Amino acid sequence: MSNTLRGAIYGLTAAAIWGAMYIISDIVLQTIPPFTLLSVRLGMAVLILALLRRSSRRRRLDRREILELLGVGLVGFGVSVGAQFVGTDQSTGVNGALITSASPAFILVFAALILRERLTAQRLAAVSLATLGVVIIIDPGKADFSSAAFFGNLALAVAALTWGLYSVLVRRASARLDTTTVSFYALVGGLMLTLPAAALEMQTRPIGVIDGSTILGILYLGIVSTAVAMWLWNRAFALVDASVASLFFFAQPLVGAVLGVALGQELTPQLVIGGLLIGLGVLISMIAPERMARRFVKSVPQGIEP
Repeated sequence: MSNTLRGAIYGLTAAAIWGAMYIISDIVLQTIPPFTLLSVRLGMAVLILALLRRSSRRRRLDRREILELLGVGLVGFGVSVGAQFVGTDQSTGVNGALITSASPAFILVFAALILRERLTAQRLAAVSLATLGVVIIIDPGKADFSSAAFFGNLALAVAALTWGLYSVLVRRASARLDTTTVSFYALVGGLMLTLPAAALEMQTRPIGVIDGSTILGILYLGIVSTAVAMWLWNRAFALVDASVASLFFFAQPLVGAVLGVALGQELTPQLVIGGLLIGLGVLISMIAPERMARRFVKSVPQGIEP
């Protein structure tokens, strides 16, 4: 199995898990406030990855490497996910899905600036097709861009930009370090911001009554959507170029829409068309450039030899 295919499986699985995460989060957030829940999720994931690191022999990191990974996590799990919580709270779910869908475009830009990856026409076309698919599914007509939602929308834009930066930084770190180590220290870095935020939040938004469904939701969010999904996402960026892996992000809104249909919502033509465009964009991104060039040459009519 090629690295590109393995990376696609890891990245699409992570995004699919996150697509299902929002339904469970809506239930748990009725009892546990956002930054408190995020801190619990990150804490559970840190414990799981710490056990995995102890079970295998891994080299010790020097101080510079540790600080680098903590900074990566601060950007991704602290600033980006935190901004997404704040933005969704002060804006709308449609705005959140629409604005954060810009993350793959930011990944392309940061990959070119930091990793020196080429911004090829093939990759730009793939991102454009997938982005169009997301826009069709979400329906921008339902978004709220009034002044009342301005600060929420601004926070969502910050979340999209910093997630793009985080993903590229993970790609760079993964060139030297294994995925479990990168994921562990990045999650710890996120806790450096979410724990103080949770302490402040608890003063005005205490935890409600926790029942069995809340506990099951917390376990899913901490183990599956954080420890497992974050490892899969980071592994995908370790295996393929960041500009290619960015396309896997688009599975998230698609899975969320499909789950909505499974729960009784109408299957609309927009969902079908948007899903096809997202799938086409992902497939285009996975075709090696040389194969794409060969197919193009074969499709061009050749002149008759004299």
